[in-house]
Amino acid sequence: MKKQASFKERFGYWFDNTLSRGTIAIITWLGIISFLIILIAATILAMFNIPAGEEPTGFFEDMWVSLMRTLDAGNLAGDNGFGFRTVSFFVTIGGIFIVSIFIGTLTSGIEGKLEELRKGRSRVLETGHTLILGWSPKIYTIISEIMTANQNLRNQHIVIMSTRDKVEMEDDLAGKVPSSKSTSIICRSGNPLDLHDIEIVSPHDAKSIIILCDTDPFPDINTIKTIMAITSNPNRKKEAYHIVAEIQNPDNMEATTMVGKEEATILQTPDILARLTAQTCRQSGLSIVYNELLDFDGVEIYIKKEPSLGGKTFREALFMYESSAIIGIIRADGTVLINPSPSTVLNVSDQVIGFAEDDDKFTLSGKISISPDKTAISAPVKEVDEIEKKLILGWNSRTPNLIRELDRYLHEGSEIIIIAEYEDLESKVEAAQKMIKNGKLTLKQGDSTDRKTLETVDMGLFRDIIVVGYDNTDVQIADAKTLISLLHIRNQAAKANVNPNIVSEMFDVRNRDLAEVAEADDFIISERIISLMISQLAENKLLEKVFNILFAAEGSEIYLKPASNYIIPGKTADFYTVVESAIQQNEIAIGYRLKSDENDSAKNYGVVVNPDKSKKINFTSEDKIIVVSE
Repeated sequence: MKKQASFKERFGYWFDNTLSRGTIAIITWLGIISFLIILIAATILAMFNIPAGEEPTGFFEDMWVSLMRTLDAGNLAGDNGFGFRTVSFFVTIGGIFIVSIFIGTLTSGIEGKLEELRKGRSRVLETGHTLILGWSPKIYTIISEIMTANQNLRNQHIVIMSTRDKVEMEDDLAGKVPSSKSTSIICRSGNPLDLHDIEIVSPHDAKSIIILCDTDPFPDINTIKTIMAITSNPNRKKEAYHIVAEIQNPDNMEATTMVGKEEATILQTPDILARLTAQTCRQSGLSIVYNELLDFDGVEIYIKKEPSLGGKTFREALFMYESSAIIGIIRADGTVLINPSPSTVLNVSDQVIGFAEDDDKFTLSGKISISPDKTAISAPVKEVDEIEKKLILGWNSRTPNLIRELDRYLHEGSEIIIIAEYEDLESKVEAAQKMIKNGKLTLKQGDSTDRKTLETVDMGLFRDIIVVGYDNTDVQIADAKTLISLLHIRNQAAKANVNPNIVSEMFDVRNRDLAEVAEADDFIISERIISLMISQLAENKLLEKVFNILFAAEGSEIYLKPASNYIIPGKTADFYTVVESAIQQNEIAIGYRLKSDENDSAKNYGVVVNPDKSKKINFTSEDKIIVVSE
């Protein structure tokens, strides 16, 4: 039989429950106790006719006198009469305890409220903002790029939610992200996986949502759960969300796509970096082109409907733009065509994909007649298939993907030599060999920063050398190893009187300036490239299909080819002539790289994307033309 609770137990339980309601409940109880003490003291003074001064006073005056003793113990010193002093003494003692508790409670309550405000728990009331969930080193580039994209707009907002402290986030961003008059940053502390927390940042009113991989042992799981917290939210909006997220493990791609459906654009980071590195190592300067196209400063990719092109062939449309360049079209059914056949006819409902410095410059020139200088056009050069040898220095978790992508460009009989020290490397190389069909992998285990180890290979055998960063150590140490390897191989190449194309992977963009001392031909800044792609996709979801084509081994890609393939060396020609020469080879010319400026950072290392087509240039045999080609 259940024991009946006593009155004391019931009262104690009730009292505890009231106190658990917080600061207001405690202050209320202190007020009640203070009132009772004052009431008792006034009753005693009135009942026994004890004067508070020289003459007797009434009940309410006695209450006031008792209240003053409760609030200020100093009043006790001026009291007269033994009886009155006795009552005042006990009232003052009670007041000391009550006021002390009251001040302590009030202080704690205010500190708690300030701490809550400091953590940023108030609901964001903005609409049309860019929402970033999570925190990673990519966030600085992403915020900077979005701010650049918003320069022509007013009252734009970027809202960030992370498990980090709000003040820490604000201090961190203040030192690494430039301020902007058009865009403000709002930080909130919270867990993006929590349905209650995520409501604080108003995800249903955001124009786009970016989900970053935190430094967590299982980042992909958190990404999937965050997408679910948004799309399966009971308060979700009727319209589709615009979500951009990244994952690390390709095995999680299918699950992430199932959860995000048509509302999420998923970037498989290791796969993208592998593709970019594989493409860049084969043609120096390509990463500079990618940076130019992906950031919001300078030339950007735009998608625009141009009804006046209806009925025109793609060849005709190419010459109708002077200060911008088109590379493809999007049909009304969503089909994306990059570098379509020159005879492809555009429909009124089609959208054109192109490069321009700004959206208001992505316009038709209005010129009716264009006359390329056909006397400057050189004869097409047929590319010869050749067996290659490539050298990879270092190893990380993305290297197997890099080898797989490289193999797609290699011809049968080619060889990839690997020099690295990494845990269980032999079995990893064996697994990578099973993934490829054209190239043979040769492993030489050793320190890729050691000069004696590097001298065991003949640098003259390699046209392309790739230095990848180690991911089993600190970022700065990994970049330092990359720099040492670069210095050694460049020195060895100089001694052997050879000039291989050297591409290196850097983790921290701040180390690029140091790496230029090593004279590498190109750099892949891992975090920056992915950050730029995320920023672009957050602004325009249609770019996903464009990126999927440009960054794949199949279909049309961006190449840097000898200018002599298009223009007779020494001939002066405008870029309309270059476009004409390229279209004859089923390619689209979008820019060039001048050999004379390839080491000049102020001139973007000689890379010019989307030049004015009427400007005349004198190309040498060492210059390159940037084309979109299969």
